Amino acid sequence: MRIIGIDPGVAIVGYGVLDQIGNRLKVVDYGSIQTQARTAKAMRLKQIYDAATQLFSENRPEVVAIEKLFFNRNVTTAFDVAQARGVVMLAAEEAGASITEYTPMEVKMAVVGYGGAKKRQVQEMVKTLLSLAEIPKPDDVADALGVAICQAHSTTFTDRLKARGWQR
Repeated sequence: MRIIGIDPGVAIVGYGVLDQIGNRLKVVDYGSIQTQARTAKAMRLKQIYDAATQLFSENRPEVVAIEKLFFNRNVTTAFDVAQARGVVMLAAEEAGASITEYTPMEVKMAVVGYGGAKKRQVQEMVKTLLSLAEIPKPDDVADALGVAICQAHSTTFTDRLKARGWQR
């Protein structure tokens, strides 16, 4: 199964592309979509949408997992991130991918085993779980890979339940 994890933002959207083969994860690609602060917000959102559309077209994910917006004291920043999430979700929907969402706590729990883990702990585990030589930069990229890992773990768990007769 091809999974793309997304850490949304207006300045930087991190992404991580993984193939899940049974219990194994293979890194296909990772990186970021970046926009310039001096560019009008509508144009930045279009740049994110266009880049996400290309990413999904090139990688053909079955699932796009995106980090949920957590409460932010800066309302303007929260709205900006919500808008970026929206254009990425639109691009994923148009690409025919299933869309899942995970909170930062769910990602930490899936990657580290502790929902209160520090950012550095998550980054180190992403590096270890994916056998990477170094922690991907910028931080948004490592976070996106963490979201993809969370999706992979969720899929594996759900598959095990279904194999035992569980139904939704």
